[in-house]
Amino acid sequence: MGFARTLQQRHRCFVKSALTAAAILVGASACGAQVAPAGQAPELAWTQELNKYSGLLQEFGQLVEKVQSNVQFPPPRPESHLLPLLPESTMSYAAFPNYGDAVHQMLNVFQRELQENAVLRDWWQHGKVAEVGPKVENSLEKFYQLSEYLGEEVVVSGATEGRDTSVLMVAEVRKPGLKKFLQQMLNDIPGKSKPKLRVLDPQELAAAKDTGPTQEPVILVRPDYIVGALDVATLRKFNARLDRGGREFVSTPFGQRVAKGYEGSVTVLAGADLHKILSLAPTGNPQSELTFQHSGFADMKYLVWRHSNVNGQEFSQAELSFVGPRHGAASWLAKPTLLGSLDFVSPKAMLAGTVVLKNPAQIFDDARELSSASNPNAFASLAQLEQGLKLNVKEDLLGQLTGEITLELDNVTPPQPAWKAILKVIDQERLKQSLNKLLAAAHLEGDQFVADEVSYRTVRIPSGQKPVEICYAFVDGYLVIGSRRETVAEGVRLRRSGESLGKSKKLLASLPPGYSPAASALFYQDPMAMAELQVRQFAPQMAGTLAQLRGGTAASVIRLYGDDTTIREASRSGAFDVGAVLVVAAVAIPNLLRSKIAANEASAVGSVRTVNTAQVTYATTYPNKGYAPNLATLGPDPRIPAAYSADHAGFIDENLANASCTADSWCTKSGFHFRVTAFCKQHLCQEYVVVATPIATNTGTRSFCSTSDGVIHYKTSPPLTLPVSVSECRAWSPLQ
Repeated sequence: MGFARTLQQRHRCFVKSALTAAAILVGASACGAQVAPAGQAPELAWTQELNKYSGLLQEFGQLVEKVQSNVQFPPPRPESHLLPLLPESTMSYAAFPNYGDAVHQMLNVFQRELQENAVLRDWWQHGKVAEVGPKVENSLEKFYQLSEYLGEEVVVSGATEGRDTSVLMVAEVRKPGLKKFLQQMLNDIPGKSKPKLRVLDPQELAAAKDTGPTQEPVILVRPDYIVGALDVATLRKFNARLDRGGREFVSTPFGQRVAKGYEGSVTVLAGADLHKILSLAPTGNPQSELTFQHSGFADMKYLVWRHSNVNGQEFSQAELSFVGPRHGAASWLAKPTLLGSLDFVSPKAMLAGTVVLKNPAQIFDDARELSSASNPNAFASLAQLEQGLKLNVKEDLLGQLTGEITLELDNVTPPQPAWKAILKVIDQERLKQSLNKLLAAAHLEGDQFVADEVSYRTVRIPSGQKPVEICYAFVDGYLVIGSRRETVAEGVRLRRSGESLGKSKKLLASLPPGYSPAASALFYQDPMAMAELQVRQFAPQMAGTLAQLRGGTAASVIRLYGDDTTIREASRSGAFDVGAVLVVAAVAIPNLLRSKIAANEASAVGSVRTVNTAQVTYATTYPNKGYAPNLATLGPDPRIPAAYSADHAGFIDENLANASCTADSWCTKSGFHFRVTAFCKQHLCQEYVVVATPIATNTGTRSFCSTSDGVIHYKTSPPLTLPVSVSECRAWSPLQ
């Protein structure tokens, strides 16, 4: 047993070493021209390095083993001292441990290995990373030095207050001298690489000029906390909150849900208030909004992901909650059940996925309703097809399926990949008759044969020069479909012998603590098989070695569990599961919202300038008219786009100036409404105002206007409902 466990650990190290080497080499390839000549792919650099430095991959394996044995990672945290400090309006949250000491330990292990290992040392000093290597070591050392000033946790959050979104980074300060250290770090960075970053203390912050959301970070260093933001105003508000001891966030429902995530201790925790985020997202057209409401995903509430360590085993959990019972497409995932279709899956599969759908026939109705909302004729051809076949898709096909579906991929070896699909069936005979009707109507030829009391049918599907053959059989209440007859027969044998993936020890060992084998969905991956597939593309000589190690590594398995109001995810496969995506999303969403607003406003300003230019051109071209009375006049003629006249000058395209853009109507472009109002006497317009105002508060925070003087003005206010006069426009602040 001890030898087997050691062998399995070495297999894991081999995979990790391959990925480590690839990451270093590919990363090095991007660091400069000296690493990879122009036009040379990083994969080629990887292959060349392995060929040049024999035994390098094995040395990486030893290095990873030593890291695993000698590096102590931060312990889980049962609570957060930073969570209560955040603004009440926080809508995304991500908390990480201070990894500085672990990084320092890894660097020490690596440096000792360089001294003791000639192959690794030769590669590091003379290989393609030789110039980058010292910079990497120096950066890691600086990271460690910085971490010594910080507490055990770093939090990144996003918030919205009114129409403004903001991002904060917060950590505790555990010793003095941090500001000086940060300033010295910045001074040590060469001029062209130096980031635009300001480091302030509370006194400097009070006097700092607020230049608005410039996306240039500002850092506040207090005796107790270090805080980072993208603008001075956000930093100043949060500093005032710290001074008065505000603790409002933990009293909000979202704050309480995030705090609950610390129960049982965590290493990484992230959360997003999806309900609030969706309310801030720019709205689409009414039809799209209605479709989204019907899908059920408009009712999403919170998404929370946590990563922890249970008895030495990594463990990840995610929870997507809804404001009420799941409905529409959001309810299609059924409640947990035992996944019998996995009994047909090979334990040597590269990938496998099982999902249990609530009711395929009902899903068909939901899909038809969603599609018909945007296209009433979406299913018109289906009714004609059903009439011709004398077959009802909902009743005769989907109605005969329970909803349990499994897909399996064994290999992708040419000329035909090996795969299987397994569907649990309600009425085998009725479904078999329906399939026979479909095959006969499609004129697909095939053969039937019986083996071990199982009836198989092969079907040849026309495809290019050579038809593709698939096979299927009904076995024990399941429809098993495969890429070839042998694949289906092997699935039947696995079920009868009990040697399938569903009964394998590695699948059972992947069950998260406290969870039942019953699940709503399961996603399985053999990491060694996937590594072999990737390595085969750029280092074929290594693929054979990896193939020999298949079966010795732990599986990567993710399980989903659905109930009335939540969908939960659990995995023992480490931090890199679907929930980990939330860590990025939780940090990025507020910034994306802000970026979208900034992009909308920049587009609006550009459109106002376009209108000004078009008005000058119009007044010059048609002096007896003066300025155009509305946007429609500046746009193309809807009947003859190439014909230009005083009524349709064609100076602006139809995206901004279509025929409906009269003086009494707003036109829409990139999240903004636009209108041109002219002031005319005896059919001669001597003045105008162009106004651009956000469609809603989540598409922009400022309105813009301009007159014949060409100066663009702005005003921060709710979206306008009426145009403004010339004097009102010129009273707004001029745009710098």
